[in-house]
Amino acid sequence: MTDLETRVAAARATPLRRAAPALLGYAAVRALGLIVLAVWSAARGKNAYTLLTARWDALWYTRVADLGYGYEVRLPNGDVHSNLAFFPLLPWLERLLHALLPVSYADAGFVVSLVASLAAAWGIFAVADHVYGVRAGVCAVLLWAVLPVGIVQSMAYSESLFTALAAWSLYAVLTGRWVSAGVLAALAGLTRPVGLAVVAAVWAAGVAPFVRHWRDRASDGARKAGRAPEAESAARARRVPAEEGAGYATHAPSVTDGASLTRRALGMLIAPLGAAGYVLWVGLHTGKGPLGYLDVQAGWRNGFDGGYAFARFVADKFTSFPSALAGLALIIGVVLLVRLYVAGVRQGQPLALLVYTGVVTALALCASSYFGSKPRLLLPAFPLLLPLARALARLRTSPSMLVTAGIAAASAVYGAFWLNGSGPP
Repeated sequence: MTDLETRVAAARATPLRRAAPALLGYAAVRALGLIVLAVWSAARGKNAYTLLTARWDALWYTRVADLGYGYEVRLPNGDVHSNLAFFPLLPWLERLLHALLPVSYADAGFVVSLVASLAAAWGIFAVADHVYGVRAGVCAVLLWAVLPVGIVQSMAYSESLFTALAAWSLYAVLTGRWVSAGVLAALAGLTRPVGLAVVAAVWAAGVAPFVRHWRDRASDGARKAGRAPEAESAARARRVPAEEGAGYATHAPSVTDGASLTRRALGMLIAPLGAAGYVLWVGLHTGKGPLGYLDVQAGWRNGFDGGYAFARFVADKFTSFPSALAGLALIIGVVLLVRLYVAGVRQGQPLALLVYTGVVTALALCASSYFGSKPRLLLPAFPLLLPLARALARLRTSPSMLVTAGIAAASAVYGAFWLNGSGPP
């Protein structure tokens, strides 16, 4: 079969069949991680399922599902940990499953996480496939699965649910389905504070064609036209590029199409409703106004300081030799993130992906929150993996599979070690 025949056959496949290799590979990696976790935990006298469903943030989510909002813990140092810091979509789903099935809230959270992780893997594949092709899509999913903190994808946390909603919202943007993009962005905004990144991506992609259109019209007006109307129209069509990224060429919207404009505007209006609605409700509930949610986060020592606290944390590592190695590793990690983002820009990733990734990464690195959680907070930034996925896709199948299998094994061991530790991921 020639390359052309392969592409035609792939294009004719149903979306699920097209994504099947990626989903099967993802399921295999996650199964390996869970098996290693079970063995490791048993050796340490711990219950792996409890580690996945009933520790740290998972407990806060199940408490919201069971008792609603209003619970808080006052620490000896005066800090107040309120469950208002946790966005409601995951607890709502836990409560729904608990009402429909004979399962506990913790069990429901685990089910939601498993289903959402598969949906996230499919969404990541859909985005990467749309931009770079099938092989890159499969590689992107596998790379997301084998991340060192990939075990979080199987926990009763909100990362998998958020990544699924974000990925499919971005895919809807890439394919011009604006209302779907807005609804999914609103749901992402009900899942985690970083839902702001999805809203920003929808708005940036929605506004960009108009900015280019107005810029080109202004340029045309300043230029003395010396050609026939038909030639001028054809030249303008050549100058206005399709939305950045492969796949946009067949879905490039017209800024003068009334129906398209209505759907685009509606999607953009819907996108911020989830996050804005919850934040405003918290402000009303606490009596502290629109910024009341920031006070809730401050009780957890969470805030946005531009990365100052994280920089001090890294600098403190260099006060002694053993910890200096960890500090060096953190610096290398940040440099790698920046390089991957720059590579995405140079490779022409769509604007929506670049905006989304930039906001997720900035919020993760520049927040003054618990520093051990930063790798987990970066999990939704899957477009950072696309340059690596493209490089991996260029390898022959056997070397690519060996590389992925080796990383998967290392990730499974690290995940089991990490989750059996004392601090929250």
